[in-house]
Amino acid sequence: MIKIYHNPRCSKSREGVQILENAQIDFEVIEYLKHPLTYEELSGIIELLKIHPEELIRKNETIWKEDFKGKNLSDKELIQTMVDNPKLIERPIVINNHKAIIGRPPENIKSIL
Repeated sequence: MIKIYHNPRCSKSREGVQILENAQIDFEVIEYLKHPLTYEELSGIIELLKIHPEELIRKNETIWKEDFKGKNLSDKELIQTMVDNPKLIERPIVINNHKAIIGRPPENIKSIL
């Protein structure tokens, strides 16, 4: 089943849900701010995305700028930072079987349906 890691307050995330609804396929919505990811879950998602952890971080968020910007953090520390501060996770993330994509722009989602 397709999963979308979603923040309903984010317009790009809402657009991602709309793309999935328009495709008329079953999918699961995971509101990761209400149900935070574990370190293992986030590590697995990053692996599926085939990116470095830093590429999943929203660097314009105040918490990043004030607490983490300019620090030399390891991949493990970056993942833990996102687990501890899920607002820093880029969204939406869509997973279909063993493929994952960041829905920015939301049209990217169509490539894994």
